[in-house]
Amino acid sequence: MPGNDSVMKILQLTNKVPYPPKDGGAIATLNLSLGLAELGHEITVLAINTPKHYFDIRNIPGHINSKITLQAHYVDTRIRPHALISNLLFSRLPYNATRFFSDDFAGRLRSLLAENDFDVIQLEGLYMAYYIPLIRKHSKARIALRAHNIEHEIWQRTANLERSKLKRFYFRSLAKRIRAFKQGILNSYDLLIPITERDANRYNQMGNSRPYHVSPVGYQLADSQPEPGKIIFPSLGCIGTLDWFPNQEGVVWFLDNVWPGIRKNHPNLTLRIAGRNAPPWLEKQFNRPGVSYLGEIDDAKKFIQQTAIMVVPLFSGSGMRVKIIEGMALGKTIITTSIGAEGIPVTHMENIVVEDTAEGFSNSIDRLLKDPALFDSIGKNASLFIHNRFDNKKICKALSDFYKENPGK
Repeated sequence: MPGNDSVMKILQLTNKVPYPPKDGGAIATLNLSLGLAELGHEITVLAINTPKHYFDIRNIPGHINSKITLQAHYVDTRIRPHALISNLLFSRLPYNATRFFSDDFAGRLRSLLAENDFDVIQLEGLYMAYYIPLIRKHSKARIALRAHNIEHEIWQRTANLERSKLKRFYFRSLAKRIRAFKQGILNSYDLLIPITERDANRYNQMGNSRPYHVSPVGYQLADSQPEPGKIIFPSLGCIGTLDWFPNQEGVVWFLDNVWPGIRKNHPNLTLRIAGRNAPPWLEKQFNRPGVSYLGEIDDAKKFIQQTAIMVVPLFSGSGMRVKIIEGMALGKTIITTSIGAEGIPVTHMENIVVEDTAEGFSNSIDRLLKDPALFDSIGKNASLFIHNRFDNKKICKALSDFYKENPGK
């Protein structure tokens, strides 16, 4: 295996093309790829190209192609009612996972392993663990599972908040299946790479016995300097992928329970909402006084820079919220929930505001709008916090060192 100063050949397997970097998973994968490449390692990314996140990799920018080798294979992962029902009745596997199990993709992976002698194969997310037996058969590389979140928690939390009995039943069943799938692949990898300390503890409680290294989502800090002069004060903003249930649930909760009171106290205030793939039913929810829905925007950084207070109302989900990291890096004053801040060692009212009730959100927003000094202090502390803890270069260097210190057999 490679020595401490040697170049490693690393293959990343991911269930979607990590470009464009507009959601947390894509950002987490791409930033790590580029960071490891900048350390001199040879990085290959093999991605499942899905209908939902399809991207023609011929359009990947040259500055990325010059650093990493990115390959993609199309797999039709669309949800099909017949397949979903059949899975529910005749399988114990989670349907979410089986959509990414493809013989064609397995063949592409098999060919790639025959052509290359990788040192590390990093699985981006739980579902890529399905391919571990194939990797073992065709490669001597160490296998690292990068755990982006604790996915069964997402669905259990979703079930707890669901009003429909039928949906609640299905979500609970899905959560149990995902947990069982995770239990089944536990320790079949060589190394575990959780994104947060909390996630590491969850895996260890379930029985992980492999060496692990907590590697949070790194951020390209050179491109993330706060620009206070661009802030529109007062203003409220919310940004996120709007086909993801936790985001849908959170923004509707905010509109129903928080926004009416804020609007009453600050009648000239506008809430700007940005995000792609909002279904029609959700777009109708945005048709309220003082709410401006922008849809998918070309420049998320500009949107965040201009927003004074960024609201992230999350009551389900798991892992690390990359948009919070991004917003804090840009000096945003952010109000989120305990679940939203989960996995990020923030301090309430120092570098972020954490509230779990409508009254708490309303009071904090009102206070920040009336106290520019407090607003300014939290934003400055947020930027300092991220620059001290989430520098992508340092995070990638620590992971590289971990791989070299754990060469395997």
